[in-house]
Amino acid sequence: MRRMWRTPSVIAALDTSPAGAGEDGEVVGLEAPPSGGEAEEIRMELIRTEQGVAVDRGGDSPLVIRHIIGIGRNYAAHASEMGAKAPERPMYFTKNPASLCLSGEAIVIPGLCRDPATGGEQVDYEAELGVILGRDAKDVRTEEALSFVLGYCCANDVSARWWQKQGAGGQFCRGKSFDTFCPVGPQVVAPEEIEDPQALRVRCRLNGETMQDANTREMVFPVAGLIAELSRGTTLLAGTLMLTGTPSGVGMGRTPPVFLRGGDVVEVEIEGVGVLRNPVVEG
Repeated sequence: MRRMWRTPSVIAALDTSPAGAGEDGEVVGLEAPPSGGEAEEIRMELIRTEQGVAVDRGGDSPLVIRHIIGIGRNYAAHASEMGAKAPERPMYFTKNPASLCLSGEAIVIPGLCRDPATGGEQVDYEAELGVILGRDAKDVRTEEALSFVLGYCCANDVSARWWQKQGAGGQFCRGKSFDTFCPVGPQVVAPEEIEDPQALRVRCRLNGETMQDANTREMVFPVAGLIAELSRGTTLLAGTLMLTGTPSGVGMGRTPPVFLRGGDVVEVEIEGVGVLRNPVVEG
């Protein structure tokens, strides 16, 4: 159940308009805290709208996720298992916002991601911390970057490896943008609940077996640094979802490889955020 209580930083992150706030700055339409209580739980639902997947901000209008940024090889051990070195600068790519799906919805593997002519079996999981911006950000300083964060969620950067590596001229977007290839959820947790985004355990389970288990402190480029770097000379719009990279243990890096199949269930669990769970079907 979503509960949102008033704190100055939450109001700033929501960029509340005058029409959505009272004279004292209290967000209208949000559940009030218990008498004398503090803001103990600030969580927002992810919902579907006509414009796409959005964050339900309570009294304010839903914030549609309209841009997805992915960060490649942001864990050194993952870069190594993929036969590469950790990058000296953030490796940036995008995903189609239409690839978003919610916790409990199915990841659908299309036929062209199973066809031997286009790589055969290849669809992989990638557990990641998702970061959603609540305000437009441009030329942001590292020390202020986290103030632009609306909240954090679990994400699965599902990837069709042949299409990522061979099928699109070396550009990642095609292999990562098939419909349903970006599960997010189970909710959006406000920064007030996450003491340090660089101290969160990240795990992925496939059919109950742990496949990935790491901590966000192992990121090559931390969240604040990514926001600052990617906003240099570029406006990151409110509603931007940043996928901050995946730890080692992906299916492609295993011997033999382990790829998703119809009937599987994949879970992403992040400490303090929750468990994102999706069944897998073949389309």
